[in-house]
Amino acid sequence: MAAGRARRLLGSLWIALLLGQPDPAGAAARSGSQSLLTGSLVRTFTPFYFLVEPTDVLSVRGASVIMNCSAYCETAPKIEWKKDGTFLNLVSDDRRQLLPDGSLLINSVVHSKHNKPDEGYYQCVATVESLGTIVSRTAKLTVAGLPRFSSQPEASSVPKGSSAILNCEVNADLAPFVRWEQDRQPVLLDERVYKLPSGALIVSNATDTDGGLYRCVIESGGTPKYSDEAELKVLPDPEEPQDLMFVRQPSSLTKLTGQSAVFPCVAVGFPVPYIRWTRNEEELITEGSGRYLLLAGGSLEISEVTEQDAGTYTCIADSGNDTIEAQAELTVQVPPEFLKRPANIYAHESMDIVFECEVTGKPTPTVKWVKNGDMVIPSDYFKIIKEHNLQVLGLVKSDEGFYQCIAENDVGNAQAGAQLIILDLDVAIPTLPPTSLTSATNDHLAPATTGPLPSAPRDVVATLVSTRFIRLTWRTPVSDPQGDNLTYSIFYTKEGINRERVENTSRPGETQVMIQNLMPETVYVFRVVAQNKHGPGESSAPLKVATQPEVQLPGPAPNIRALATSPTSVTVTWETPLSGNGEIQNYKLYYMEKGQDTEQDVDVAGLSYTINGLKKYTEYSFRVVAYNKHGPGVSTQDVVVRTLSDVPSAPPQNLTLEVRNSKSIMLHWQPPPAGTHSGQITGYKIRYRKVSRKSDVTESIGGTQLYQLIEGLERGTEYSFRVAALTVNGTGPATDWVSAETFESDLDETRVPEVPSSLHVRPLVTSIVVSWTPPENQNIVVRGYAIGYGIGSPHAQTIKVDYKQRYYTIENLDPSSHYVITLKAFNNVGEGIPLYESAVTRPHSDTSEVDLFVINAPYTPVPDPSPMMPPVGVQASILSHDTIRITWADNSLPKNQKITDARYYTVRWKTNIPANTKYKTANATTLSYLVTGLKPNTLYEFSVMVTKGRRSSTWSMTAHGTTFELVPTSPPKDVTVVSKEGKPRTIIVNWQPPSEANGKITGYIIYYSTDVNAEIHDWVIEPVVGNRLTHQIQELTLDTPYYFKIQARNSKGMGPMSEAVQFRTPKAESSDKMPNDQASGSAGKGSRPVDIGPDYKPPLGGSNSPHGSPTSPLDSNMLLVIIVSVGVITIVIVVIVAVFCTRRTTSHQKKKRAACKSVNGSHKYKGNSKDVKPPDLWIHHERLELKPIDKSPDPNPIMTDTPIPRNSQDITPVDNSMDSNIHQRRNSYRGHESEDSMSTLAGRRGMRPKMMMPFDSQPPQQSVRNTPSTDTMPASSSQTCADHQDLESTTGSYLANAQEEDSAQNLPTAHVRPSHPLKSFAVPAVPPAGSTYDPALPSTPLLTQQAPAHPVHSVKTASIGTLGRTRPPMPVVVPSAPDVQETTRMLEDSESTRGYPLSHSFCLPQNYEPDELTKEMAHLEGLMKDLNAITTA
Repeated sequence: MAAGRARRLLGSLWIALLLGQPDPAGAAARSGSQSLLTGSLVRTFTPFYFLVEPTDVLSVRGASVIMNCSAYCETAPKIEWKKDGTFLNLVSDDRRQLLPDGSLLINSVVHSKHNKPDEGYYQCVATVESLGTIVSRTAKLTVAGLPRFSSQPEASSVPKGSSAILNCEVNADLAPFVRWEQDRQPVLLDERVYKLPSGALIVSNATDTDGGLYRCVIESGGTPKYSDEAELKVLPDPEEPQDLMFVRQPSSLTKLTGQSAVFPCVAVGFPVPYIRWTRNEEELITEGSGRYLLLAGGSLEISEVTEQDAGTYTCIADSGNDTIEAQAELTVQVPPEFLKRPANIYAHESMDIVFECEVTGKPTPTVKWVKNGDMVIPSDYFKIIKEHNLQVLGLVKSDEGFYQCIAENDVGNAQAGAQLIILDLDVAIPTLPPTSLTSATNDHLAPATTGPLPSAPRDVVATLVSTRFIRLTWRTPVSDPQGDNLTYSIFYTKEGINRERVENTSRPGETQVMIQNLMPETVYVFRVVAQNKHGPGESSAPLKVATQPEVQLPGPAPNIRALATSPTSVTVTWETPLSGNGEIQNYKLYYMEKGQDTEQDVDVAGLSYTINGLKKYTEYSFRVVAYNKHGPGVSTQDVVVRTLSDVPSAPPQNLTLEVRNSKSIMLHWQPPPAGTHSGQITGYKIRYRKVSRKSDVTESIGGTQLYQLIEGLERGTEYSFRVAALTVNGTGPATDWVSAETFESDLDETRVPEVPSSLHVRPLVTSIVVSWTPPENQNIVVRGYAIGYGIGSPHAQTIKVDYKQRYYTIENLDPSSHYVITLKAFNNVGEGIPLYESAVTRPHSDTSEVDLFVINAPYTPVPDPSPMMPPVGVQASILSHDTIRITWADNSLPKNQKITDARYYTVRWKTNIPANTKYKTANATTLSYLVTGLKPNTLYEFSVMVTKGRRSSTWSMTAHGTTFELVPTSPPKDVTVVSKEGKPRTIIVNWQPPSEANGKITGYIIYYSTDVNAEIHDWVIEPVVGNRLTHQIQELTLDTPYYFKIQARNSKGMGPMSEAVQFRTPKAESSDKMPNDQASGSAGKGSRPVDIGPDYKPPLGGSNSPHGSPTSPLDSNMLLVIIVSVGVITIVIVVIVAVFCTRRTTSHQKKKRAACKSVNGSHKYKGNSKDVKPPDLWIHHERLELKPIDKSPDPNPIMTDTPIPRNSQDITPVDNSMDSNIHQRRNSYRGHESEDSMSTLAGRRGMRPKMMMPFDSQPPQQSVRNTPSTDTMPASSSQTCADHQDLESTTGSYLANAQEEDSAQNLPTAHVRPSHPLKSFAVPAVPPAGSTYDPALPSTPLLTQQAPAHPVHSVKTASIGTLGRTRPPMPVVVPSAPDVQETTRMLEDSESTRGYPLSHSFCLPQNYEPDELTKEMAHLEGLMKDLNAITTA
């Protein structure tokens, strides 16, 4: 024994001398481990790895390819190559050769339809003798096929500015080799012209240079292959709008991380659409983004794709008139990557080790292990554990070498390796991370020291033998009877196998061990070795032990199958399992509904069984266990089957009807309850009929649509509807009949309902009964009523009820509390004006009245509070054109509304235009939120939800808000100019409203000039009212080019101008000229003077030159003085009228009113209702023009030679026989507007826009004309109610020709607003008798007017004075711009009032309160301030 110890000691010293050379530091660093000494020197890990590995290559036939490979080792490795798993013989290969660095060169790639010797998977193998072998990742060589076109470009046309796509589809391998030619010259690609990865060419924003012959070319080596040529024609812009459509939609893509993805999206239409993108329904910001790029035509390129980029991408094309969408999925795949690479391991023989390897990738990679280049086949000693790790049991010396973990999925593969070194037993293992060793072998050996070693343990016996484990016990060695410091290693192996495994005792001095995980009925050989601090001692004699045979239980029944035989039954079949020691006695069939936890079972004697009473169209799992005399055997794997489908067993839920109009009804419903579908719902069947008839109509809907619009119904007819669900098996039960009646006539739903006509409340102790009547205007759709109520504020709770309901009882209120109640009617446009009422609930002690009000009142309970109450009192405060602040209250917070927990609020908002707009949401931690980025003049709806932990409330009641208007941001569209038939000197300008009006358009200004480059203030301007889209301009010069621009305005200001449109007037004048054309054309040219009295002076502004331009300029200071004077005189008039009115008695008022009604109602005046009336004299809302005041001595410095001749407007003397032939005048304001809105600009130069007075108003509601008598102070005259009252203008005289319709329709008008009569009034006063009118008095010389004389007509007038005296009527006109709602009504009523311009004047009551007159005075002062500000500017 001593000799044996000496031999071991000498061996250890000899090994130490052989391995005594230290390891180079670089090698140690490269290997990632240390050369640690633990008592004696150990071998170090040798760095051996790949510097370059081959990558996938795409090549073409006849080309040369290099597959790169280079490996590093201290000893130069030998490089070999495998193709498709087989080594290549490169010695005798003429085409393939090994380069010095290890790369593989393939000359002249061979590829044909039936011979593809070079295509395949290549792998580089590096070997170092006496060290080991490593293999690289595999790389695929793909050879592109023969060039073929699957689709070729076709001739097409594209409007200028639009997009076109030219197809050239080739297989994916050839797409990189495609290029394009235009007229046989290469196409230069840029931001506008782009080649898709598929080979197709996109031409966006087409120009004339894009027209030509196109063809695509495949240059894949050898002769280029050309496609057919196709001509692309570029057409001019279309005049009519064209439907929006996709010419190329995005298709779903699968990309690797790091690659680029391109989603093509090309839409055409007119106007040219704008393309934007969303990902997972969130707006995608492409501007300024580093990775998202918008390509030609609107295609999207994503560079360097990451996993986070995966999702649904939606291309949205918006032309302003229409919107279309197309979707595509992006799937991102990830090649395998190592999260944890295998680590180098030191070990002794008989140890168990584990190489760890963690990988990730998408799809999930599979892992295989290679040892020295050869695949590791799992066995009893080589096992794959935890999916990827390699466990080696019972190491032997031949297990040394390089182990590689190779991870592979559909998109790539990767390898990582580690070295295993097996040390001699007397060489201690260096300290390494314990994760490399198993728990059985992680007790590292102590450093060997000189000293006696223990002898062999004695009396090794197996005290317990089972089928899969054995317990061994022994006595301490003779050399150490105590054995307290000894540890033991138990080596064991199967008989006949030389691979030993080892198990160590857990603590020193322990003399027994349990060996587990053995095989039944197998002979094992055991030996025990004791160890002390000097090393391992002698081994005990081998002990052979056979494990017990295992009881033979039945194995799993093979070929188990489950077949659904009906919607409620499944038949399961199987075969007899292998069994020993006894026959199969019976089987137990287990089954369970998928998703459930409880399993049911049934005993079966045979090899099949049918289970009945199952649920329809439900998945079940089945398994079988065989029993013999020893008990249950091994269970089969679960088999899953779904029972057959059937017709639904329940009808759809919640069928509701919504009457849309007189001919259609919208149906909404929900699917049948879960569990009753009995299959996949494939559609729904709707049956409907008139209530009065029994025969019905059937309409089927495919898919999962849960609504349907039934059209073509009869007016005012009640229909019944029922809905049933469909599966492939048939129709399920239908809902009950639900009825609804179509409207008698189509109601208006373009605006919100008006205010309910009445609201009554009746308070009780804990409830309030609310009753109401619908709005008076029954022509607007009402879809329901919203009742708001709360203590002190009506915004705490809101209840919505049906439009048919007239009563509601608000329950669960506090006694003796003051509640404010609001009622609003609503429809799909929004909620109308609220009606307020307040009530105090009765005290608790008051039981005098029972809570009964109307027996038949439909009762709607207040909703019960849920665990999380939704926020209440949601209000929207408009801050600007794009910002609204949302505020709310939370009843689940304390009264101070302080948030002390982690709750948060979600605000959502949307607009109903367009109808398919999706909600946007944002989170807030306070009780308000600022919503920004909204569209101007747009109605939004808002609601709020509260979330606390996992609990969320429902959405609150909605609040609505309309953003403020903004100036138009786009010009009027589709501006066209045409000549009027038969009138070559007259043109008609047509246009469409701006796309981005940002508010109600209140007017347009037409600019025109013969010089397109002239300054804009030198262009002639024509104002037009906002509801007109056409305008006539007369008296243009023949054969002259004109340029036209149009500008729109709303209440916020002027928008941008349109592009200039050119039009040349015809050369020859028409012979059949209309008389009124000739008359207006001759005005001011040799016409006889007007007999208007001895005191007549020419009006300010000069005489009429042949071109209609003024001959003497007017000082701007003079104009200011005149305007201020008019304002002061008007205020004096109002004061006089106010004093006069307050002194009138009530009886006189009544007489006045009666007389006024009788007179006004008895006369009609012939008029042309098509024409637009000009506004009142103070403020020309649409037609007011101020002459530019030029200080130049030249009478017409700019427009002297302008070819735009205009005629002045007329001044006509009137002889009134009833008023002693007093000369009376009326401004004829002629426009010759028989068909369209027209104007004849008289003697004016190009108007400067800053001189315009763009007051925003609408056409008046009522036309007022009064017959005035002459007065020395015409601005201060008064008026009585008179027949044929004609309003006298302060700027000129009026023509009393009742037969002249053109003139009659353009009289100055005053607004009549019954809701507040002071806005426009006429009050009688006593003028000085016998005075004459001097038109040279300071007045408002806004228009310089001269005209030829006209025939004199006599007009009868009647006046009613307070004391029976006859008073000549004079007007006082107080204009006021109507508010929004009144403006709308005036627009609607303007058509009907245009035919009554004379007799429908308006007389006012005389009993005005002083405070009303004070308001009116303040209103007039505001108007004067506005007027002064305009003239100053």
